[in-house]
Amino acid sequence: MTAHHRKLAPGRLVIASHNEGKVREIRELLAPFGIEPVSAGSLGLPEPDETGTTFIANAELKARAAADLSGLPALADDSGLCVEALGGEPGIFSARWAGETKEFGLAMQLVEDNLGKLGPDVGRDAHFICALSICWPDGHIESFEGRVDGTLVWPPRGDKGFGYDPMFQPWHHDVTFGEMDPAAKHAMSHRADAFRKLVAAVL
Repeated sequence: MTAHHRKLAPGRLVIASHNEGKVREIRELLAPFGIEPVSAGSLGLPEPDETGTTFIANAELKARAAADLSGLPALADDSGLCVEALGGEPGIFSARWAGETKEFGLAMQLVEDNLGKLGPDVGRDAHFICALSICWPDGHIESFEGRVDGTLVWPPRGDKGFGYDPMFQPWHHDVTFGEMDPAAKHAMSHRADAFRKLVAAVL
């Protein structure tokens, strides 16, 4: 992290994600800033292999690849669900647990099955982490990390959001991210937390 933040000028910005749910959330968060988001998918950019061992490393790798290929500033997000009782898993492998077809119903079942193996009294605390990295075509990169804490419910509830949202109930709320109005989720999610930090620094 450099002490001197670079400001992002209005105009086109590549969102280095092929996940439509993420692209939609990021587009909504960027709307007030005169930024015109274009998705990596719409530009035909390939998805790089996520070989990093941390959320920030993976976000930086994706942002750098998209900025290099597009010649535009690129914003990448790497996020995941970390379950305390599972030693932080699925963590950076959150998407991988959903398999090639990105079946998050299966991924949620896998989390639940793994918790079940630990017995009836297992803790259900979990948190979502979101790392956002923005990379300019000259290689300058800045990264920000956000987090939201909660508990896991079963069975999953709600059909809003995406990924593990239906089984994640943030602390001090009685609804899951899957049941929550998108505006309410945007106000408090891990992505919104990271986004606030990014906005303060570069927008």
